[in-house]
Amino acid sequence: MATDDRFGEDEASIGTDPGKLPQQLRPADFEGEMEGVRGELLQERERHVRTLADFKNYRRRIEREGNRLAEAGKREMLLQYISLVDDLEKALLWTSGEESSMKEGLGVIRQKALALLEAQEVRPFDSRGKAFTPDLHEAVVLAERSDVVQGTIIEELRRGYMWRDELLRAAQVRVAR
Repeated sequence: MATDDRFGEDEASIGTDPGKLPQQLRPADFEGEMEGVRGELLQERERHVRTLADFKNYRRRIEREGNRLAEAGKREMLLQYISLVDDLEKALLWTSGEESSMKEGLGVIRQKALALLEAQEVRPFDSRGKAFTPDLHEAVVLAERSDVVQGTIIEELRRGYMWRDELLRAAQVRVAR
C-alpha cells in the first residue's frame, strides 16, 4: 500500500469511513459558510452606506462653506461699490453751487451705481430724526441739543445700507444727548 504523505495516512485506511476522512476531504458546511458570507456582506453594506452618508455630509459641508465664502466675497465687493457711491456723493456736494455738465455727469454715475446696488438687493436707509439703534448706527459724535429728545439722530455723517434683510454697513451718525 502506498502512503500519501500529504495527509499522513495511507490510501487503504481512508476507505469509506467518514470519520477517517482527512480534513480536506470532509463534506463542506455550506450553511455555515453561507451565514459567514452573509454576515460579511452585511458588514460591507453597512460600511458602504456609512461611507455614502459621510460623503453626502462632506459634500453639503463643502457646499455651505463655498456659499459662505461667495457671500463674503460679494459682501466685500458691495462695500467697495458703496464706498464709490460715497465718493460720488461727496463730489456732488463740492459742486452743489454750480450748474455744470460735470455735476450732471456725476449725478448720472451716482444713479447708475445706486441702481447696480439695488439690483443686488442693497438699499440705503435713512437715520435722521430716528432713535439711535446700536444694531444699525455707529455714534460718532454726541451733541448737546435741548430742542431734540435725547438719543435722537441729528445728522447722518455716512449713510447706512442693508443687504437683503441684514445690515451691510452701519450708518455713522451724530446723536443728541
